[in-house]
Amino acid sequence: MYKRILIPVDFTDKNLAALDQVYQLAKWGHGSVTLLHVIEKVENIPAKELKQFYQTLEKNARTRMSQYAKTFAKHSVPVTEKIVYGKRAEEIVRCALDEDIELIVVSSHKVEAPRGWSTLSYQVAIFSPCPVLLVK
Repeated sequence: MYKRILIPVDFTDKNLAALDQVYQLAKWGHGSVTLLHVIEKVENIPAKELKQFYQTLEKNARTRMSQYAKTFAKHSVPVTEKIVYGKRAEEIVRCALDEDIELIVVSSHKVEAPRGWSTLSYQVAIFSPCPVLLVK
């Protein structure tokens, strides 16, 4: 079983099915979970001009992330919360490498090619150093 599982979250309803899968995998495999939220920066605008905007996004993300984490902690599944700034696919793969992640579980939805080739789940699956489970 996978001992170190990463789940990127964007706090949409589609995360719920993936969170449930991660909980089951971590519980059965006695694994740990890393919850990751990536805040993308607005390009071509100085960060200082958007400081309050980013602070609000991060505060909201911390609140939502802690709600997700409580479910894991309540059932004695070790959980780590990470909020980073950057491009989503790059930061997910970077976290997987840095944390020696064994499985990434990504929320996905049905897509039609060729549009589907540019989805976050596809990008993560292609560049990931470890197996990726897409949950729809």
